[in-house]
Amino acid sequence: MTRKQRRALFIGIGVAILSIAVLLVLVALRDTIVFFHTPSEIAAKGVGPGQRIRLGGLVATGSLKRGTGSTVEFAVTDNAKSIDVRYTGILPDLFREGQGVVAEGVLDPSGRFVADTVLAKHDETYMPPEVAKALKQQGVWQGGGAEAKEHRGK
Repeated sequence: MTRKQRRALFIGIGVAILSIAVLLVLVALRDTIVFFHTPSEIAAKGVGPGQRIRLGGLVATGSLKRGTGSTVEFAVTDNAKSIDVRYTGILPDLFREGQGVVAEGVLDPSGRFVADTVLAKHDETYMPPEVAKALKQQGVWQGGGAEAKEHRGK
């Protein structure tokens, strides 16, 4: 075997090993690549307690309860299902009922979502595209957001 053939063989083996490694990583992360899950998706997938996920949807109207200190409880809904959320910390300034939200954390054994991060929409017309898409699929999309801005600008 010539030197050139050996080099080509080593390069080919290296590319094959790298491809297999990337494939294994993608297979392992297939469920965690999703930006967030709606309450209906969490119920359908049977997400277990302790599994770290992102929960997205709307803050249910009338569900916001302030506890002692900086503990807050609210429900996130996709208008089909709701999940109660407990968060200890300072909420974003734009957080309010009826608005889009993404919470990051884990489900506890009782089915309540314990969030360590809460993200709210950016302005009065913004909603994360994933939340808007999920709401459209549920048939409860109210309009607004980036699409409304585009149509108003034309």
